[in-house]
Amino acid sequence: MGRAFEFRKARKMKRWSAMSKAFTRIGKDIVMAVKEGGPDPAGNARLRAVMQNAKAVNMPKDNVERAIKKASEKGQGDYKEVIFEGYAPHGIAILVETATDNNTRTVANVRSYFNKCDGSLGTSGSVVFMFDHTCNFRINAEGLDPEEVELEFIDYGAEEVFADEDGILIYAPFESFGTIQAALEEKGIEILSSGFERIPQVTKSITPEQAADVEKLLEKLDDDDDVQNVYHTMEE
Repeated sequence: MGRAFEFRKARKMKRWSAMSKAFTRIGKDIVMAVKEGGPDPAGNARLRAVMQNAKAVNMPKDNVERAIKKASEKGQGDYKEVIFEGYAPHGIAILVETATDNNTRTVANVRSYFNKCDGSLGTSGSVVFMFDHTCNFRINAEGLDPEEVELEFIDYGAEEVFADEDGILIYAPFESFGTIQAALEEKGIEILSSGFERIPQVTKSITPEQAADVEKLLEKLDDDDDVQNVYHTMEE
């Protein structure tokens, strides 16, 4: 198994497990998808992907339809995707993905978390190069063999394919998202969920006591409603 498998295994059941946090994230994703491509999922691939993710976390259909309708209203504000980079204690690189309608608030909050936890907020480009930006798809495994899926989707950009108890996962470079999504839909393969992740190229081993220091910062970041994802180079 490759890095994507180990990364997924380490993160499983951690962060983004709280239903309220998942719903908040999906709601923002819907707004950004509708603003970008309109409210009709048939003509908006990004919105289709978000709706699949909503279903995967058991977000009620009524909530999804209400969010799409609200996002279509003229008075609805938009969210901007902003990335923050820095270091937690003990030299652990941190990359934070946010979706915010108030950048001043988000910058102030994220900076305060780093300061309170003895970390340091860096400049753009200071740590992002330490992570590979990937896309992923979880598909229904029924009637499919992971090895055959991998062989079939290598030409579409797939780099790693493996199965777990929830289906088959396909990992590929960020740029391959649209190509793989279109191929899966064309072949009639059910997409259970999809998304993007940043996988650390190298991880750092630290003591349990040091890890506790890092976790304090990660928890503060995770609790912020503007934060969508947090990635780090700490070995888990």
